[in-house]
Amino acid sequence: MSATASLATVTVTYHPDLPILRAQLTQLPSDALRIVVDNASPPLLLAGLRALTTEVGAELVENTTNLGLAAATNLGIARAREAGCERVLFLDQDTEPGEHGVLALCEAHDRLREADPRPACMGPRLVDASTGLDHGFHQLRGWRWVRIWPRAGDQSVVRCANLNGSGTLAPREVLDRLGGLESDFFIDHVDTEWAFRVLANGFGLYGAPGVVFRHRMGEKTWRFWWWGWRIWPYRSPLRHRYLFRNAVRLMRRPYVPRVWKGWAVAKLAMTFAAHGLFDASRGPQLRAMASGFSEGWRAERARSGSE
Repeated sequence: MSATASLATVTVTYHPDLPILRAQLTQLPSDALRIVVDNASPPLLLAGLRALTTEVGAELVENTTNLGLAAATNLGIARAREAGCERVLFLDQDTEPGEHGVLALCEAHDRLREADPRPACMGPRLVDASTGLDHGFHQLRGWRWVRIWPRAGDQSVVRCANLNGSGTLAPREVLDRLGGLESDFFIDHVDTEWAFRVLANGFGLYGAPGVVFRHRMGEKTWRFWWWGWRIWPYRSPLRHRYLFRNAVRLMRRPYVPRVWKGWAVAKLAMTFAAHGLFDASRGPQLRAMASGFSEGWRAERARSGSE
């Protein structure tokens, strides 16, 4: 039996670029259950999405409102479990796994099971489709949160402290135990929370450096001068609100590593300073960050009070 025969793929869409999505769906294994969950794209785009999924033989779940990345993914997970699938691959709408990428990831996952009997999640090497930037893999080394870049073509697997959500392969045992992604997060750090919860429950988290998916990272980049030209991921105020809110929520959770919390504080401070000093839209940006911080703090206080 093919390594992808009991696989479901879940792609969440929101105003998708249909040619890129077509490339993804046609690259997915034909024997896998391909599920697309749309978060209320506009009528003309939705019509094109219906035609595309019908053409390639994928299932389409249509949400009438934008439920967010996490809740939409959970709908796809529920459909995969109904169908009896043993593994689920999470995908963003702008990720292209290549013709044999998903099969290679499933085969690497099968080999891992022989070496480590624990149920484990696995992700590929992600390379930015526009810049060629290699995302690498995150690890904890003592009191350091580091990113590593294994040599290209390396067929071994690496232990990870985190995985990007797009490309994460999750076995049924993990999904049955953890119940899916945290819907309240909506977007940003959804994958971070999931990864830490996977590890906290005794499951494995691995990267497969020899498997490459093309992935478009971030909304866009921002170039500014600070004793030399700097490149920074540029997000909208709304995205910064979610980013700060969810980072603050994670900082208050006991299963999140302290090393990550320290790294996150430094990164949030740098983000606040960069936009405060150099962004022409600094007002809306800083207000959104402050709002996110406040919302995250209140949400976790309410959560801890209800437990």
